[in-house]
Amino acid sequence: MSTVRIAPSILSADFARLGEEVRAIEAAGADWVHFDVMDNHYVPNLTIGPLVCEAIRPHVQIPIDVHLMVEPVDALVPLFAKAGANIITFHPEASRHVDRTLQMIRDHGCKAGLVFNPATPLEWMDHVMDRLDVVLLMSVNPGFGGQKFIPSTLPKLQAARQRINTHVARGGQPIVLEVDGGVKTDNIAQIVAAGADTCVAGSAVFGAPDADGGYRSVMQALKQAAVA
Repeated sequence: MSTVRIAPSILSADFARLGEEVRAIEAAGADWVHFDVMDNHYVPNLTIGPLVCEAIRPHVQIPIDVHLMVEPVDALVPLFAKAGANIITFHPEASRHVDRTLQMIRDHGCKAGLVFNPATPLEWMDHVMDRLDVVLLMSVNPGFGGQKFIPSTLPKLQAARQRINTHVARGGQPIVLEVDGGVKTDNIAQIVAAGADTCVAGSAVFGAPDADGGYRSVMQALKQAAVA
């Protein structure tokens, strides 16, 4: 795979200067801004909401990739769409009607996707393939940044890639395969080889030693390692 998208997660950014942080990652070559929304209900943490999305939207041209770790889901979809989200993904367990939630996201002008926790089966994909723009596999249990990559994600990525390839071969739309959790320069090549085309990186980017001088070197290192 010649190109891999890198989506830095602002969960690991300096929240006191988010505008500056998102401008810096875009200038460094980030492809998406990954925006983690946690409600202290579906996951045991509380983060940021639509107002923060709206605040950073004018600072970047690249897509804002909103990952909803919330339950219920539907009420937040129009709020994030209005706030400037380009992509909205959610966990199927958190929606009463997965197909309807996916369609709602699309109706609000955003790309729609499902997120699979490490123990969530991929079968949720099978009946909604025509509504999916993104499939996001969690390679850690969601809730906190800085966790270690769960190795069993690799065969799961291969299985998801096979489903997507079969769907496209039958005339279906392309679907992004994204992975989130513990992505580093030393494992990104394996992740991409297993089928991912988009990688979320939080602490790997924002925790880089040269952070004060910009994020370009770590972004380049991730992209180079991904295709090595």
